[in-house]
Amino acid sequence: MNPAELNYQPVATFEKFEKQNYKMEKGNPLRQIFAGVIVNFASVALGTCLGWTSPMGPVYSSRDHTINPLPEPPTTDESSWIGSLVALGALIAPFAAGPLAEKFGRKYTLLGSSGFFILSWVLLLTTGSIGQLLVARFIQGLGVGFVMTVQPMYIGEIASSDYRGALGSFMQLFIVTGILYVYAIGPYVSYAALQWACLALPIIFAASFFFMPETPSYYISKGRKGDAIESLKSLRGKSADGVQDELAEITSSVEEALKNKASVMDLFNSKGNLKALIICEGLISFQQLSGINVILFYSQTIFAKTGSSMPPAISTILVGVVQVVASGATPLIVDRLGRKPILLVSAAGMCLSHGTMGLYFYLDYIKSEVAQSITWLPIFSLIFFVTVYCVGFGPLPWAVLGEMFPANVKSIASSIVASTCWVLGFLILQFFEKLDTAVGSHWSFWMFGILCGVAFVFTLLVMMETKGMSLQQIQDKLNE
Repeated sequence: MNPAELNYQPVATFEKFEKQNYKMEKGNPLRQIFAGVIVNFASVALGTCLGWTSPMGPVYSSRDHTINPLPEPPTTDESSWIGSLVALGALIAPFAAGPLAEKFGRKYTLLGSSGFFILSWVLLLTTGSIGQLLVARFIQGLGVGFVMTVQPMYIGEIASSDYRGALGSFMQLFIVTGILYVYAIGPYVSYAALQWACLALPIIFAASFFFMPETPSYYISKGRKGDAIESLKSLRGKSADGVQDELAEITSSVEEALKNKASVMDLFNSKGNLKALIICEGLISFQQLSGINVILFYSQTIFAKTGSSMPPAISTILVGVVQVVASGATPLIVDRLGRKPILLVSAAGMCLSHGTMGLYFYLDYIKSEVAQSITWLPIFSLIFFVTVYCVGFGPLPWAVLGEMFPANVKSIASSIVASTCWVLGFLILQFFEKLDTAVGSHWSFWMFGILCGVAFVFTLLVMMETKGMSLQQIQDKLNE
């Protein structure tokens, strides 16, 4: 062996060791957590749209023109449209949001959602007619639909398998933060001040999210490997060599998806896709059929009905605080306990809550003296309901949606599932007041309770656990 060979081997061995070392890089998980927080500023803006009707209901029903910007209080039908038009806009939006996310990227489609929110708050700030108010609510719905379609895609594609469950649960936490924001501010400031406070949120989101990376999967789908590497480096806090293994896995998955360009029918022709669709459609449907939007939109009205000594505005704020605290627990436990056990506890708890809520309103309906001594029961029931909802059926259907589908059908599936969510949301909000009048509040809550019981059975028999699994492992299990 000549000296040149002797000198070469240690160098080669060192280079090999160095490359192995790069692959073992731990990186910095705070990078992807930070991106997950910033993208969820959009969820805070979304939450203000959902919670807005609760403090604004009493404002619009007032005949005091120093408080109410409308010339006359809305009729019952107009009030129903004020509540439900957000759901109608959110129903339509996914069919545009999904294709736009594929063409222009998840990042820029999400940035575009802020335009809907900003325009809607400007319209509400300057409104003097019921027509302008309804247009503003519909535009808010478009923004809501864009966020709820594209944000799970973004999170699912930037998160590593160790953090996907936690980051996917952030949406619910930040939505209820936005709801609490309007619950806490709305009753204590002027109409205009609340609209200004809400307008600030989408502006903050757009200004901060502009600097976040696009997803590596999107870059790979467009043949931009260099950008995908930079995105992964930024999200993982690793060197270019340190992200090569994950890049190879993403590239393989995306290239396979691009080879099998998908249509809507591919959701039904593939065993794995069909199973994923049934799971996600079921979870999202039961999320809405739990009655959550009724409670969010009309919580102040519900508390006023109970005749509790606690002011309705304070009771509503208390519910909002509980929502935030409960939602904050999910990211901490979901990747330890798993999706399925948490969903089962959530469904059972919601069923129980509706049962006790219905019991109170039944006693009140039959004019029982007992009702006057248990005015605490509906407050306790609602607090318990939002706790178990926000831990389970609030965040987890969206987290599951972000991880269930392969890249070639993800945008199509997200659009369909998000639209299903808002079809049901629109129908429930549009007809709840009529249902409540026809059958009584007790039966309204009991019906929601029965549906939560069905959700428990569905989760037990159909839901698949995905804790700790990579996206490819999830697909393998779905196709077994």
